[in-house]
Amino acid sequence: MKATELSIGFMPLTDAAPLIVAQEMGFAEEEGLRLDLRRAPSWSSLRDMLSFGQVDAAHMLSPVPIAAALGYGGAGAPLSAVSVLSANGNVIGVSRALEEKLRALGHDFDFEDAGKAGKALIAATGQTLRIGVPFPFSMHAELVFYWLSALGFAVPEAVEVRTVPPPLMAEAIAAGEIDAFCVGEPWGTKAVENNVGALLLPGKAIWSFSPEKVLAVRSDWAETETSLTERLIRAVWRAGRWLGDPDSRMLATEMLARKTYLDLSPDLVERALSGRLVISSKGEERSVPGFVEFYHGAAGFPWRSQAEWIALRLAERIGRDPRAAALAARQVCRTDLYRRALQGTSADLPEASSKTEGALSAPASVPSASGTLILQQDSFFDGRVFEPLPE
Repeated sequence: MKATELSIGFMPLTDAAPLIVAQEMGFAEEEGLRLDLRRAPSWSSLRDMLSFGQVDAAHMLSPVPIAAALGYGGAGAPLSAVSVLSANGNVIGVSRALEEKLRALGHDFDFEDAGKAGKALIAATGQTLRIGVPFPFSMHAELVFYWLSALGFAVPEAVEVRTVPPPLMAEAIAAGEIDAFCVGEPWGTKAVENNVGALLLPGKAIWSFSPEKVLAVRSDWAETETSLTERLIRAVWRAGRWLGDPDSRMLATEMLARKTYLDLSPDLVERALSGRLVISSKGEERSVPGFVEFYHGAAGFPWRSQAEWIALRLAERIGRDPRAAALAARQVCRTDLYRRALQGTSADLPEASSKTEGALSAPASVPSASGTLILQQDSFFDGRVFEPLPE
């Protein structure tokens, strides 16, 4: 049977791995698909490629479909998140000048304590902070805003957010255009390798299991091409399961590093996949278990509660009704399609589609089809929890 070709947009980041692996390892072929992976130069161009039908699906920042549902983030068709591609995977970095100020203040760059690191950063920067993020509607921006505002920094008034495509983040900090950044790997590591920055924190130190990228499609396409959507979900889920096996890491690193995809040294890619990061030009290393997650803890499940958290953060800044924003966001996460697609597989899915976010300070079992599902720690650094609307 001839495979159906689907065009898939992606950005050159480690967390595009499930799409790359689905094609390279034959998981798409098992579903009768061939993925035509198209690299985009920026998140705005990738969003437009999807919205205006230039690609069938895309590797997408998790807040983008939610912002679209609230009427923000550019014109185009409504978008749906049919699965989560990755949890975590971001780093927060600073310029060399800011690194020196932080060290002079006695900060030890332990790479774990978000409260301590944030207080040191605020003390070192004074009244304003210029920070680069890949897109205004991104988990990068949400994590930074949440983190700094929880520590009493005037957000967003004192934070000058600048949009910088991930591959250009090291150049922006080298040119003095930004003081700090939050970006997906391996582009934070690239700043360290270029000797223009240091890494201050992993994103998971702020929210320990945040939905970073999603598999996004146009909502009308999901309805008219239900079979293709479900086949794509299954292919990506199998790729995530393969990536969750540590024995796959060496081959995954080689694939992602290729010129067609990330076009970087395999060493830089391996650091992100392993969570063993070099954080400064001094060669300091830090190990971050679960730095990026593709499979364990139902990492691919599109929780409606996570969409609500994002929506309420956006609504607060742009002046939208919180309840209306939360309800709109719930419709973006297609848990119905995800559940239907994975029927008959070994996937163990949660019985609920929403949960209290931030309540798990350690892995815990939850009700599921087989009763064996273990969710990972999902706590916020300041101990707060988020209760979604009742289902």
